[in-house]
Amino acid sequence: MSTDIRRMRNIGISAHIDSGKTTLTERILFYCKKIHRIHEVKGKDGVGATMDHMELERERGITITSAATNVDWAGHSVNIIDTPGHVDFTIEVERSLRVLDGAVLVLCSVGGVQSQTITVDRQLKRYNVPRIAFVNKCDRIGANPYKVRDQLEEKLGLNAILMQIPVGLEEKHRGVVDLISMKANYFDGADGEIVRIEEIPDELVEEAKTRRERMLDAVSMFSEPLTEAILEDRVREELICAAVRQGTIARKLTPVFMGSAYKNKGVQPLLDGIVRYLPDPSEVENSALDLDQGGKEVRLRADDTAPAVLLAFKLEEGPYGQLTYIRIYQGSLKKGDEIVNTRSGQRVKVGRLVRMHAESMADIPFAGSGDIVALFGIDCASGDTFVSPGLNLAMTSIYVPEPVISLAIKAKDKSALDRMAKALGRFT
Repeated sequence: MSTDIRRMRNIGISAHIDSGKTTLTERILFYCKKIHRIHEVKGKDGVGATMDHMELERERGITITSAATNVDWAGHSVNIIDTPGHVDFTIEVERSLRVLDGAVLVLCSVGGVQSQTITVDRQLKRYNVPRIAFVNKCDRIGANPYKVRDQLEEKLGLNAILMQIPVGLEEKHRGVVDLISMKANYFDGADGEIVRIEEIPDELVEEAKTRRERMLDAVSMFSEPLTEAILEDRVREELICAAVRQGTIARKLTPVFMGSAYKNKGVQPLLDGIVRYLPDPSEVENSALDLDQGGKEVRLRADDTAPAVLLAFKLEEGPYGQLTYIRIYQGSLKKGDEIVNTRSGQRVKVGRLVRMHAESMADIPFAGSGDIVALFGIDCASGDTFVSPGLNLAMTSIYVPEPVISLAIKAKDKSALDRMAKALGRFT
């Protein structure tokens, strides 16, 4: 586990339903050596996708609850939140986006930008989340990643810039051409785990040069050194990457990657793009409201030595009791620490601290700024802020509107009433 905050990424994978989001997550887990075998989403192999661990999710082949997992790629620690794509589960998406530093927007190369893509993009913009796009399913009949890039610009107003072009489409889709290195990437082996780098096929050389020029033209807007290098014809890969990163973090540029997750093509370059272009927790501005000063905004520092500020963004009822997913915005957390719930004023002691991988977990002794982990045995509500004793900050507004409807339910006995009250408490 890397403790260097610059080598940490908190990302979400967002998309319209059936864009192949969970299939992509499954490939990411496989290439990051988190799982040893790829399972399909519909669960035909009797196992189902790793991130869909609810019975209903496996049966329907859809993602209902967001699940968190942690993987390592190229020396970087990546926390992935797998968010639902169905409009019915939009509250799950909203809560998860609150804790993300970056996102991968997955699109189908046939369907392109669809209604829920627009909703998801609006949510990303509301929370100022930088994103990179992945045009999936390039092996399907009617695949057209160029049309999808145009839709990103026209329908979502994004400055979408191609980082790759496909080597063949539909049943001829074999790989991608990287417009930065100007090499073709092919994916060999039973599960596409071997990346073979070759020269660009002759029939694609001219198109690759044209697309690269357009890419450099757009990207150079974010870097003076790159503009000078282009004029002097001495462009280096690291200059391009630095400019793309700058534009992406400023949310003025959306790098577009492509491939076919189901056919194991294009996933490793996307992972490289995640660690290269999406921000680490220290590059994202986060603030809290100071409740002692009438809700005045306070800037939080991604610093392990500062007093702790953490947000409980998801609750789960597990076999061992309530599991609380938290994002640490400032400070650090270790077993035995005392923290205060600013909503209820209750002091709690950190017992078990775990890192989640879908529904399985690993105990950890310490978690630092920017980390996404889970706590056991803490009674709280989703959206609660926890702080070190002495602070009185909230990550979300504590304003509660007047109710517009009232409803009465009569329980048949005391224990049923207690359970119902607890369940309703969790819902609210």
